[in-house]
Amino acid sequence: MNKLIQFWGNLRSSFWFFPFLIVLSSVIYAVVLIQVDYAGGDQWLAKWPRVFGVTADGARDMLSTLAASMMSVMGITFSMTLLALALASSQYTSRILRNFMRSRVTQVTLGTFAGIFVYCLIVMHTIRTGDAPFVPSLAVFFAFLLSFCGIAVLIFFIHHIASSIQASNIIALVAHDTNASIDRLLPEKQDHEPDEDEGKNPMIDSLDVRTWYPVPAAVSGYIQSVNSDALLHLAEDIRTIVRTEHGIGAFVVQDTALVSLALTYPPDQSTVDALNAAYSISRHRSVKQDPAFGIRQIVDMALKALSPGVNDTSTAVICVDYLTSIMARLAGRKFPSSRRYEGETLRIVAIVPSFEGLLAEAFDQIRGCAEENVAVLLRMLGALNTIGSLTIRPSHIRALDEQLQYIEELVGRCIKASHDRARLKKKLSEVSKALKAQSALYAREQKA
Repeated sequence: MNKLIQFWGNLRSSFWFFPFLIVLSSVIYAVVLIQVDYAGGDQWLAKWPRVFGVTADGARDMLSTLAASMMSVMGITFSMTLLALALASSQYTSRILRNFMRSRVTQVTLGTFAGIFVYCLIVMHTIRTGDAPFVPSLAVFFAFLLSFCGIAVLIFFIHHIASSIQASNIIALVAHDTNASIDRLLPEKQDHEPDEDEGKNPMIDSLDVRTWYPVPAAVSGYIQSVNSDALLHLAEDIRTIVRTEHGIGAFVVQDTALVSLALTYPPDQSTVDALNAAYSISRHRSVKQDPAFGIRQIVDMALKALSPGVNDTSTAVICVDYLTSIMARLAGRKFPSSRRYEGETLRIVAIVPSFEGLLAEAFDQIRGCAEENVAVLLRMLGALNTIGSLTIRPSHIRALDEQLQYIEELVGRCIKASHDRARLKKKLSEVSKALKAQSALYAREQKA
């Protein structure tokens, strides 16, 4: 199943698959309409000869003109698409190219022009003159309608390209995909009970004394997804504990440990194959089950914007704003436990994402590159305040407070202007008080 999902994802992000389906549909439409014309289905068009009447030479000329025009427009479309890809890669980050390639608008546009071209060729091939003349009037009229559709698609595509290379739209698209991944992977809202991993489990202390046999990875690449249910069933079948050595989004090298098994004997080849089959490994990361990759893309765009060669503070601020929306959504979700059980028996020890790790992923590098950028630092402080207002979990508050301390140290070391330093210190004080208020609220709820 993982292989099929990975294969479908690769097809969906390709330039050829969806256009190929449209071209195939145009071939089917052409054949069907020609057969209808052969069967005399175009006789009702003869009632309006001034509108639908066309000679064989006229039909052939019109179809050849349409076919040539569609090829020219398709070449222009390819050029515009490649130009947008090059611009996005150089201006923002190459990691967002797959988002452009997955664009349904681009794929439909290419498929529409290619489909009209193929349709015109097929219909034009059936036109006959001489003793048994044949002009598929219905199919020719449908080609006339397709030409108007092609014009509308071209105009919309130009608008789409012009808007899709804007920084705010690119960042918003990545944030939307990341939020969708969060909703899919972390559907449960958080409660105020301690995390399972925060408690002390005596069995965890005994794991180090066990004998662990590594299971080598079959291929090198990035882990896109893991079938946790398959791992659990396998651990139950062989009565052991599965310890994952890499989390989703990590790069694994072929023949190095993918997982480890707590066994007294090495696993057989069927077990090794089954464990590898539970993993989907590819040449690139995917945001579908890896929200950290969506955060990584936005961070990369912010770092590029803050680089001396670009120096685009507005784009960096937009990145911080959308990172805030992502972390605010994460603050209200219940993260999965790193341990899974069969009844009371531990079966899986996994590497899972955490709020603290994703918060550091979102803000650490941006903070380091924004040493003297007051606008970005102020927006980051506002982000911490917003995220803190949506959670009262002690672990979340501690992570936010650590980020606050890092920014405070940065302000004291790098901000030289007294006015800017005073603004930042005032904001630091406001955010610190807000976080303390959230901690006090949690304490009161626990007493109640």
